[in-house]
Amino acid sequence: MSLLNEHTAQNAAIDWLKELGYVHINGTSLERDPKKVVLESELKKFLTHQYPEVPETALNEAMAQFTQLTGMEVHYRNWEFHKKMTQGISISWKDAQGNEKAKHLYPLDYKNPENNSFIVSDEVPILGKNSRRTDLLIFINGLPLILFEFKNPFDAKVSVENAHNQIENYVLDIPQLFDYNAICIVSDGMRALHGMYSSSFEWYAPWKSLEGHDTEQDEDLQLETLLHGLFPKETLLNYLQHFIFHEDHNGKIIKKGAKYHQYWGINKAVESSLNNMKPEGDGRLGVIWHTQGSGKSISMAILTGILRQRPELKNPTIVIQVDRSDLDEQLYDNFILAKDLVGNVQHAESTNDLRNLLSTDGGGVIFTTIEKFRLKGTDNGKELQHPILSERYNLIVMADEAHRTQYGFESGGFAQNIRRALPNASFIGFTGTPVDNKDADTEMVFGKTIHTYDILQAVKDGATVPIHYEPKMVPLNIKAEFTRELEEVEERDEDTTVGVWAAIEDAAGAEDRVETVAKDILKHFKTRTATLEGKAMIVCMSRRNCVKMYNALSKLEGCPEMAVIMTSNPGKDPKEWNPHMRTKNAMEAIKSRFRNPEDPLKIVIVRDMWLTGFDAPCAHTMYVDKIMKGHNLMQAIARVNRVFENKPNGLVVDFIGISGYLAEATKKYTGSGGKGKPTIDMDEAVELCLEQLSVVKELIGGVELSEVMDFNDIQKMKWAGTIVNNLLKDDPTTENFLKQERKLSELVAMTSSDERIWDVQEEIGIIQKLREQIRKIKYPPGPQRAKNERIKDLISKSLASQAIVDLAAMYDLDNIDISIIDDSFQAIAKDKGNENIKIELLRRIINDELKIRMQKNIKKGKKLKDELEKVLGKYHKNSLDSIAAIKHLLDIANTMKEDDKRTKELGLTEDELAFYDLLSANSAIINEAGPIQDLVHAVVDSVKKNLQLDWTKKENARAAIRLAVKKELRGKVPFSELDKLLKEVIEQAEGQYGEWPLSG
Repeated sequence: MSLLNEHTAQNAAIDWLKELGYVHINGTSLERDPKKVVLESELKKFLTHQYPEVPETALNEAMAQFTQLTGMEVHYRNWEFHKKMTQGISISWKDAQGNEKAKHLYPLDYKNPENNSFIVSDEVPILGKNSRRTDLLIFINGLPLILFEFKNPFDAKVSVENAHNQIENYVLDIPQLFDYNAICIVSDGMRALHGMYSSSFEWYAPWKSLEGHDTEQDEDLQLETLLHGLFPKETLLNYLQHFIFHEDHNGKIIKKGAKYHQYWGINKAVESSLNNMKPEGDGRLGVIWHTQGSGKSISMAILTGILRQRPELKNPTIVIQVDRSDLDEQLYDNFILAKDLVGNVQHAESTNDLRNLLSTDGGGVIFTTIEKFRLKGTDNGKELQHPILSERYNLIVMADEAHRTQYGFESGGFAQNIRRALPNASFIGFTGTPVDNKDADTEMVFGKTIHTYDILQAVKDGATVPIHYEPKMVPLNIKAEFTRELEEVEERDEDTTVGVWAAIEDAAGAEDRVETVAKDILKHFKTRTATLEGKAMIVCMSRRNCVKMYNALSKLEGCPEMAVIMTSNPGKDPKEWNPHMRTKNAMEAIKSRFRNPEDPLKIVIVRDMWLTGFDAPCAHTMYVDKIMKGHNLMQAIARVNRVFENKPNGLVVDFIGISGYLAEATKKYTGSGGKGKPTIDMDEAVELCLEQLSVVKELIGGVELSEVMDFNDIQKMKWAGTIVNNLLKDDPTTENFLKQERKLSELVAMTSSDERIWDVQEEIGIIQKLREQIRKIKYPPGPQRAKNERIKDLISKSLASQAIVDLAAMYDLDNIDISIIDDSFQAIAKDKGNENIKIELLRRIINDELKIRMQKNIKKGKKLKDELEKVLGKYHKNSLDSIAAIKHLLDIANTMKEDDKRTKELGLTEDELAFYDLLSANSAIINEAGPIQDLVHAVVDSVKKNLQLDWTKKENARAAIRLAVKKELRGKVPFSELDKLLKEVIEQAEGQYGEWPLSG
């Protein structure tokens, strides 16, 4: 068995868990019925020790309740068990005197970790519909709560996706295991992700923090970070009790678990709350800043559930306070779904309703908008100040995305009213957007920032997809004085617009401009959705402009179904707007349709509704034709950053010129050569093989691999991770290692029958495993590979579809490589002349293609490369303007596309096209009855059959190829021309196959 395989990662995990105090027992040694998954003796032992006052009969009843689940489907049984595990069960019995007794029992001791038994067991056989053997199971008090599935880190053909697929099959084959499962871990040693058994792969996530204040970005040993971060006993028990929940979506059960940033952020919030609540503290509990789309609603629900269970808070009331009703509805819906965590939720429908709810002494959760803390009218006029509603100390206000309205401390302002109404309450703020210093001193209102999870970290973790930016500005026809004031404009309500805002709205809504933008949006959306299914949002300056955009798009052929999403006032709005007026129920129906990726409603046009507090993960593109700044802008564009299936990114297409604002806001939001030659002589081959082994060993650091054989599994994992990391430091290092290792493998294949090689085969095997891991990282299998191909296709499409208009039309290329959190984006936004960025993008794409194509077709590749360098040289000497340079570069790219098309039409392989061009150029001297492709196939085949390692340096090998090609051409080419043509064929073969077998 190889020293580096699937069991290496598995055994390393066992060793790490043993370091954390877990007991290891091999799966075949467990005392259990293979059809059952609970270690009943362990559970009974725990209950007996934990509850000595409970008689045997009652304990047996408790055992039955914990292990005999009634749901017809595994999802319902898992939900039932989770509630029993976290909320406990009640057992009653009569004592010897006939007195009724009762006790609430839990299957785990959450307060005292050492009172529980933690067993890690490998290769556990389970008999269900099919017989299966799990890689690792963790039993806590005999309950199989955590499942690990491993794949070989040193096999490039498998990945963590394969481990996830295996778990999906286990659910069908051994469903009884998943009645109790709390967490699943999938790992290939390098990557390690945690998730719920029922979750699709995109929801599995790394655990990147050991204690909450650190973030481990090292990709080499995610498994170690996950185990030391999540699996200390106290941490794991806390996670199991508070950070997992089920949602019931009309009978469809969805199980969710917190990610690492939510776990640590909430724990810090709990600690801060207990330390700073009145009367001991000042009531400022702090601020949690978790970027839009990273699960802030879930975090708020989990924190609410934990605080409600704290005995020292004596059944607290949690007031969830939001800024607007659309935020309120979204968050309220999420809390209702998380009922297991938060309990019953009450919604304040009016100011009077809110006052009644807050005047009671009972605890609970109350939802309200901040404006319901208004002053009311009375018989004697308006209230002078807000009345006191409750003087309780165990009252916590959680403010969500409130921003400016949170700082209304003037007389009668909402913030002042809340504090008058609830004088002893404590306050905690949740935000996805940092608060501007000019608006308020955040720490004065809520206290210090407890935990930060910014947009940069969220993208790195895959919690959100990156947002890319594409400028397509259509100039506004406005007066010069308005242009000068543009930088200072603030967003206003359309009913009170004056001055510059009104002028911009009118200019943006000019008929010819709206038609231009509409045509471009439809063309762009069709191109984007041709390779990436999804939906789009269009943001306009006003409701009037939304309707204009809808009308302009509706006239265009091929426009998909759309809807305008806006508030309405039947008493004031024009009758032409009536089709866009909707009741609350109708609006909810439209919302559901837009969230459904299969529904034909593909585009919504909005002014401000749905730009906050609304999630539609399938939406991947936002077309912006409205001035937005700061947190309003960041909240808006976050609508397209949600993770969804194979969505590679969200795209913001700018028609009005927000790049400067976006750069400013984004910056704020990111706080965060071998000697071997093949020969028939075995002695020489063995010598070359051993020499090549020395060369490769030197590349990996000159370590004696015999020493590695004495390492334990953890040391092996760390050693391999370090070596791979060093070999990936830059492309030349990686390519050289792969080239030298390939030569070694070729020599080993030739000499494997010789005893002298047997002594080093284990060492060579280790090197080959390292190669496989490097190839896995460089050329990832599965969905990642598909994603790369899709991005390549998008590049191809954008190259093919662009028309040259002017510098403002930035081409679709930018959205491929420029993310809003890249330095490249900052450079574009700051430098009005963005031609250099565009040209660099094109140069990089074309150069990468030329590297591949140069070997395939030397003459054509050299010609294109010369042309590329000529264009770039002229551009940098200022003898060619940017538009002309870009046009030339696009022409080069299109030439390559035409070659691909021609290859396919001719029925040739990529290898054969250069030989086809060569022979076609000499068609006048070739006497061939059939199509010239037949001769091409024969010539290329004769070359490839005679290739061997380093053949260009060995004259007899070159002679063998010349002879083979000459046989194919003899009789078809005049003798006087044969040598000349033969020479050209051999030159092409040398260029194309000179590095065989790494090329060709």
